[in-house]
Amino acid sequence: MNCKKEVQAQHQSLHFKMNSSEAFDMTPQRRSAHYKPNIWRYDFIESLTSKYDGEEYKRLAEQLKEKVKDMFVEAVDQLAKLNLVDRIAKLGLAYLFEKEIRDTLDTMASFEISNPNVEQNLYAIALYFRILRQHGYEVSQDVFSGFMDGKGKFVGSKCMDVKGLLELFEASHLALEGEIILDEAKAFSTGTLEGIIPNLGTNLAKQIIHALELSSHRRMQWLEVKWHINAYEEDKIKDTLLLKFAKLNFNIVQAKHQNDLRNVSRWWRNLGLIEKIEFSRDRLVESFMCVLGVVFEPQHGSFRKWLTKVIILIAIIDDVYDVYGSLEELQCFTNAVDRWDAMETQRLPECMKNCFDALYDTTMNTAHDIEKEMGWNGVLPYLKKVWADFCKSLLVEARWYNKGYIPSLDEYTSNAWISSSGTVILVHAFFALKTNEVTKDFPGFIEKNLASMYNSSLIIRLCNDLVTSVTEQERGDAPSSIICYMREVKVSEEIARKHIKGMINKGWKKLNGQSSTNSQSLPSFVDIARNAARMAHNLYQNGDGFGVQDREIKSQILSSIVEPFNSTEFTIL
Repeated sequence: MNCKKEVQAQHQSLHFKMNSSEAFDMTPQRRSAHYKPNIWRYDFIESLTSKYDGEEYKRLAEQLKEKVKDMFVEAVDQLAKLNLVDRIAKLGLAYLFEKEIRDTLDTMASFEISNPNVEQNLYAIALYFRILRQHGYEVSQDVFSGFMDGKGKFVGSKCMDVKGLLELFEASHLALEGEIILDEAKAFSTGTLEGIIPNLGTNLAKQIIHALELSSHRRMQWLEVKWHINAYEEDKIKDTLLLKFAKLNFNIVQAKHQNDLRNVSRWWRNLGLIEKIEFSRDRLVESFMCVLGVVFEPQHGSFRKWLTKVIILIAIIDDVYDVYGSLEELQCFTNAVDRWDAMETQRLPECMKNCFDALYDTTMNTAHDIEKEMGWNGVLPYLKKVWADFCKSLLVEARWYNKGYIPSLDEYTSNAWISSSGTVILVHAFFALKTNEVTKDFPGFIEKNLASMYNSSLIIRLCNDLVTSVTEQERGDAPSSIICYMREVKVSEEIARKHIKGMINKGWKKLNGQSSTNSQSLPSFVDIARNAARMAHNLYQNGDGFGVQDREIKSQILSSIVEPFNSTEFTIL
């Protein structure tokens, strides 16, 4: 008996009977996304070795670290302290100086800005606002009121400092809902900076262009570290010891990442799945790079292993629903995941059986490893449920495609935040990292943090839509948020895209409003949710970085994972 029951709701269980000995009556016509073969070969990944995992370089790094600690004592005034904290974070060193940063900002937050030179300094005020708010301190937008007129507009004559304008632009991206001053700050700083770029020197112009392309608040931190190190090297006022330490630490952390990548690459090769599913994307290295955007610190190697496996499987299952399976097959596959039962796949094509087996085995092993290593109990039911919900949401989209149905934007987003895979990533990340909100009441915890999960997941989906909508429409996929809004409100694609970007900005304001933590060694769930959203911005900033490998993402992978800084600078003491 064929699987023909209607799906009653987006996330309800599918129930149908079938004879496991029967085959589907007809072989459906298969679509293709025409994905290109993987460019990162196994032998190349195996060749990624580094001398910087040696003890001699770690000893040198410890010596330099102690000297950098002294800088916190030597930085006397508020602005010097802020600049040091900001520089250390941009150079990828913040996780090594958490106590020093916390003590510095605690002291700074306990006093109002009292230095007259700081009060009238746009750069200092904007930096103060951004640094403290990034670290979870409450800072009012009113600190910028001194730079505005009686009508609530920024006064150009009070904002002549270019570095101050750039810092104001960056600060504006930490706005919460309803903060009109920061909305005005973003509009004012954006327009002014765009107008003065041709008149600036190379280094400053490069920094402004980089920021205008995407604010630092929305960028993946580790992929920015090398860019900031190179920019700092061009700075006329730089500390050579701090620069040397940043380069050495980058190389040491990169060596750990290479080792993590080699390990997960061996798992991927041994799994042998990709040879059985030619229609899907083979994106191991891109998946690993995405995980670096969530957590890059060297101590979290197990996290990177587990989450890389998750993202690889997300891409493959997404391709099963998007381009391969018939609606009938997808209903059966969804039922198998929902019931966590391989018997439900018996009448499916071999490649879909292989996909389910890979999902089943990997999830079972991951749950076991997480429980053993992280000390959790009963992880598996939550992982099973989040995969089932993901597949059900993909099935909803497959049904829309099959019927030629275009939902309203609200109907679309109510399903898309789950089909974005954000929930799969975040639930696995919670257990795999053991955040600072350790709790036995996981359902209650998720309920409490549902807004963060929703907004992060929706940002992932909308960033994807802005880039892949045209390609997906050309191959006849289910409608994107852009198409849904165009049809519903009867507007042009340009207006629809502007609306979707506005939704992304609104999602970020909500994420900014969620409680955070200062700790990178033990981040909060909100920190993870923000990093997942940043991952999407990076992946889709210059096209489909996951589907197409030979663009900007390839350069980022080479820079962050493959190529170290020049070794002649590091003398072993």
